[in-house]
Amino acid sequence: MSTGAAPVRLLDAASAAELHRAAAKILTEFGTSATSPELLARVAGSAADLSEPIRHQLRPVDTDDGLFVLRGLAVDDTGIGPTPAGWATAGDSGAVHDIVMLLLATVMGDPIAWQGQQNGRFVHNIVPAPGHEQEQTGASSDVLLSPHTEDAFHPGRAHLLMLGCMRNHDHIATTAASIRKVRLDDADLDTLARPALPILPDDAYTEARGFEGLPPDVPTLWRSADGLTLRFDPAYTPLERATPGHRAAYRRLEAELARVSVAVSLAPGEVLVVDNDLVVHGRVPFKARYDGTDRWLKRASVRVPGRDTRPPAEAAEHGYGQAAVEAHAA
Repeated sequence: MSTGAAPVRLLDAASAAELHRAAAKILTEFGTSATSPELLARVAGSAADLSEPIRHQLRPVDTDDGLFVLRGLAVDDTGIGPTPAGWATAGDSGAVHDIVMLLLATVMGDPIAWQGQQNGRFVHNIVPAPGHEQEQTGASSDVLLSPHTEDAFHPGRAHLLMLGCMRNHDHIATTAASIRKVRLDDADLDTLARPALPILPDDAYTEARGFEGLPPDVPTLWRSADGLTLRFDPAYTPLERATPGHRAAYRRLEAELARVSVAVSLAPGEVLVVDNDLVVHGRVPFKARYDGTDRWLKRASVRVPGRDTRPPAEAAEHGYGQAAVEAHAA
């Protein structure tokens, strides 16, 4: 795995101040970052008024890296209070940053929330939680969080994933690998483009894991109009059901993604933006202290209206009964 630098887009001081002012004004008006139709409407109106320098830095991902780090925002380590002990107790911790994330997401597309995850909030708190250390979810710590497509089990998954850093005293890295940088032969590409295996819901979706419908087989790779894309979550893919040839091709893809993977250690205020159709992401293991100083990220998911990067057959999938709510659906 490389530690090479990710592409950086820098917000100037005036743009950063503009975003903080807009978010603080909304928080003052509503007194909470918990999303309501009224708050989301205010976010949409404020996002529409943001200046061109901000919009330029939030243009679509435009390199084969499939990601960028937005730099220039500030986080007050004392002012945000201790790292929450889990998402369920986070409440309005770092509330103004929730709204900053919503503003950024709204410029880039349409933020989405999952009814079955973190009480349907549009911005998630990603913190280590006692008892979850070994899971393949954002609440884990002791284990490597395997590289994966965010919400890979669902046809309505985000096009863009945003990870905003609130606290990272231990310089814990997010890992990322772009399908556009791997080297696979045509035979492996063809094998992995066939819908041979399902991707099952991860442990964060309790209701989805109990869904009784037949899991649909989905392709791992897809040749979209602008290049190769992927849908990948080995921790929740039953590879034992595949043919030996398919398993071998899948393992070669895993090895290639590991080869091109980069480690991105976010600093407070930085926001990692990942193209969820090009890049798989994960996290290195760390030892959580549960003393209020652990790593703390804000996560937002974004759909890009009109984007055509996925197989048409996905439209027929049941999504394991999970529904996503769009913040600004017409």
